[in-house]
Amino acid sequence: MGSLQYTILVTGGAGFIGTHTVVQLLNDGFRVSIIDNLSNSVIEAVDRVRELVGSTLSQNLEFHLGDVRNKEDLEKVFSQTKFDAVIHFAGVKSVGQSVVNPLDCFDNNLIGTLNLFNVMDAYNCKKLVFSSSATVYGQPEKIPCVEDFELTALNPYGRTKLFPEMMAQDIQKADAEWRIIILRYFNPIGAHVSGRLGEDPKGIPNNLMPYVQQVAVGRLPHLNVHGNDYPTRDGTAIRDYIHVMDLASGHTSALQKLLTTKDIGCVAYNLGTGQGTSVLEMVAAFEKACGKKIPLKMCPRRKGDATEVYASTQKAEKELKWKAQYGIEEMCRDQWKWASNNPWGYHPNP
Repeated sequence: MGSLQYTILVTGGAGFIGTHTVVQLLNDGFRVSIIDNLSNSVIEAVDRVRELVGSTLSQNLEFHLGDVRNKEDLEKVFSQTKFDAVIHFAGVKSVGQSVVNPLDCFDNNLIGTLNLFNVMDAYNCKKLVFSSSATVYGQPEKIPCVEDFELTALNPYGRTKLFPEMMAQDIQKADAEWRIIILRYFNPIGAHVSGRLGEDPKGIPNNLMPYVQQVAVGRLPHLNVHGNDYPTRDGTAIRDYIHVMDLASGHTSALQKLLTTKDIGCVAYNLGTGQGTSVLEMVAAFEKACGKKIPLKMCPRRKGDATEVYASTQKAEKELKWKAQYGIEEMCRDQWKWASNNPWGYHPNP
């Protein structure tokens, strides 16, 4: 479809998943505005997005420094541009941090999302793709996780994804004009194939792959493996890892559906590969990609971590016509390309 008539607001668009999705949107012909407070991202990432899509397409990208927790920031952006839809990434994403500092997590993920709903409503922009997470399945009774499972959350972060999902359903029920797609991500890893964009968390990474990558480039001495006594094939926890470019195309597929389907209501889809990979299997794949040994340190399990979680992807395949294209090898290859070209992320070497 001729996407240029569509203008999309991407909250948190300077972050890891945001930047990769914005590249996809621009390449697919959408106009894009980003609002980001750069609390866990840098403007250099947005500059690289422009560089990757080229000078013509980058004219369709605007950046606003702003915070979704501040309603005035959102109102300013909405008063300048009429948006056809919003993709909402902005928020904090660390399970560990949410346990230590739940207030910060609630402030970002709940207040920020509530503000966004209010401002979208006020400006009559009622199409939303919401960034949710597999954490809403808690410790699933059975796997793979299917969208209609009973939802539960084991930690504050999970609750800040579960509650906005419920908010979305209530808002849509009250006003049929709303169309909302909830995307439940499994474990996004990898990087843009160019090696120019990737994950660059501030501080010590909370997720497995950025951590492994920092060990591989010599920024950290070893990988802490949290729990090697799980009832799994090698004792380590199993997750469904998905290439960030597959995740990005999942968002453009969701957007097409949102823009072209009238009575969609509020509907959730899993974005994963449908395959579970253990921590040790992932480390082995990364060692193969980077040609180095990753020193490991076995640690106790983390509170609130599930044993095994992977996605059922049939619903997204059928209704969004979307399917993950990349396997673990490509994820590790692209992640290593990013890491080896950018050992300190977007920052020059300290």
